Amino acid sequence: MINVTRSYLPELEEYINEIKEIWDSHWLTNMGEKHQALERGLETYFSIPHVILFTNGHLALENALAVLNLPKGGEVITTPYTFASTTHAIVRNGLVPVFADIDPETYTLDPAKAEALITDKTVAILPVHVYGHLCDVEAFEKLARKYDLKLVYDAAHTFGVRKEGFLGAPGSYSAAYFGDLSMFSFHATKVFHTIEGGALTFKDEALEQPLNDLKNFGIRNAEEVAYVGGNAKMSEFQAAMGLCNLRHVDAEIAKRKIVAEHYDARLSGRQGIVLSKPQEGVCSNYAYYPVVFDGYKKDRDRIFEEMKAEGIVPRKYFYPLTNDFDCYRDYPQAGKEKTPIAAHVAGRVLTLPMYGDLSSEDIDRICDIVLR
Repeated sequence: MINVTRSYLPELEEYINEIKEIWDSHWLTNMGEKHQALERGLETYFSIPHVILFTNGHLALENALAVLNLPKGGEVITTPYTFASTTHAIVRNGLVPVFADIDPETYTLDPAKAEALITDKTVAILPVHVYGHLCDVEAFEKLARKYDLKLVYDAAHTFGVRKEGFLGAPGSYSAAYFGDLSMFSFHATKVFHTIEGGALTFKDEALEQPLNDLKNFGIRNAEEVAYVGGNAKMSEFQAAMGLCNLRHVDAEIAKRKIVAEHYDARLSGRQGIVLSKPQEGVCSNYAYYPVVFDGYKKDRDRIFEEMKAEGIVPRKYFYPLTNDFDCYRDYPQAGKEKTPIAAHVAGRVLTLPMYGDLSSEDIDRICDIVLR
């Protein structure tokens, strides 16, 4: 079986060595040494002053919106071309998602379409980096400043992605740098994982204490509970896996690049097949390999079924659109017809298997099915 992703795992001995100290300390959770070490390691890797770990990316995103104290009923402009978690996090905070269409090349939220939907009810913008493609972060930064809106990124797909230059300033900026906060998912299917897990990255030190309150019942010490918080702490075992994988993530990304280049060589220039274009000035992480079959939806579905029959499992990712979910039918811009570019892509996209150890022979098998 060739699945759309396969979790990277360090050598078993490396993970065992990493968790030996847990047996000595019996400190399994509640922000222990592994948890603290991973936060510090990620701050260095991202070149960002603050990283807060969570037990999963969804709770990280929910808490990112919660910590901003946005008014209930406020509207958050977002994309329908995303995983369910993004939209759910908005609604579970008592906010209203407003769906804007996407850019046809990057599949990320279109800043112009987003701006057209800004009203006096708008309180935030929540764009989503997709497949390792960055949103137009400069355009969204300008929008947020122009309209005095909060800007939160769903960066689940962009661990390790970097951009050269930002708003005229030189330098290399990680995906963790942009907006008021960025959320990363460390789910097992991601380029970097902690089995389950997630994180928020941010530059404003004032957010650190309230975020720690939100994820740990508001407990600040043995006798002080200062906030009505929940429980979203990452365990020591998750953090230990993260410490191992952080040592190898750049090598894994390099291997993924080789896989992507093999796909490109086989599939580029073929009629009816649209591949993602590299973004100028952006170093990708090759998180996914999306292919859009630019004919009828039945072409995508037929290829999907032929692959399954041969033990290959691609993914219709993202399909359906979140604004086409039954639970969002009554929300602004609901229904795929309101976002035609996203609907076109969602109806024709397959993400092909992508992981560092995917063999050349298996890539060729996959491409042969597509091309025939």
